[in-house]
Amino acid sequence: MKSSKLDQIRKKLYIVIFEADTFWGKFFDVALLFAICISVLVVMLESVESVEMQYGNELYIIEWVFTILFSFEYLARLYVIDKPRKYAFSFFGMVDLLSILPTFIGLFVSGAHMLLVIRSIRLLRVFRVFKLVRFLGEASQLSAALRSSREKITVFLVSVAVLVVILGSLMFLIEGKENGFSSIPRSIYWAIVTLTTVGYGDIAPQTVLGQALASFIMILGYGIIAVPTGIVTSEITKVHHLKQNTSKICSECNYTESDHKAEYCKMCGSKFS
Repeated sequence: MKSSKLDQIRKKLYIVIFEADTFWGKFFDVALLFAICISVLVVMLESVESVEMQYGNELYIIEWVFTILFSFEYLARLYVIDKPRKYAFSFFGMVDLLSILPTFIGLFVSGAHMLLVIRSIRLLRVFRVFKLVRFLGEASQLSAALRSSREKITVFLVSVAVLVVILGSLMFLIEGKENGFSSIPRSIYWAIVTLTTVGYGDIAPQTVLGQALASFIMILGYGIIAVPTGIVTSEITKVHHLKQNTSKICSECNYTESDHKAEYCKMCGSKFS
């Protein structure tokens, strides 16, 4: 009898913690999201020296309160789920664990608690809580496009790496140590900064030939930036057209069904036209 009662409590807790379709389930998830936001804000404020000097103790206590709450939440998730080991080694299970460990590690390693900003990854649950499934669909399209273009992007990045080595070495020969280009690695760093149009200005060519080469690299940088954008955009277009040709959209709830053989919408049961 006692075991049956515990099973009922466990089932109710599971619905609250893992399902967002009920009132208390959504309330729990929304409260959790707010708690995550506040805890991340506390860690950020703690890194501000003036704030830390004035409110350091209060922030430290708040940080521990959130860590204890998240620890209980993590243990509750392991308790109510049927396969706790599978959850513990899942993506969100690892994130949940990593979101509480830095505070405990901070007892032995100074500054480790700053890694608590990893809790912000837990905000990805907002897609499930507010039923923003369509955004996940768009994310899967982007992911598919990136996978399709990885070979082209790899070739492009290798080519750029070879290019900055050549340009950096050339600039080292032109300018030399007397103008701040003290070594080939430092010259390569300058070439990367210039090619990406960042331009920190900590090193600058002084000779006419060096400035001419720098101008060429800057112009080249604008052209190079457009290459990966075009590659990914092309793949996104291909994925989008493929999805449009193989998927069906429900006229009642606008759900997109990827299975072209489906006759009824799995969300509302309406027949596809």
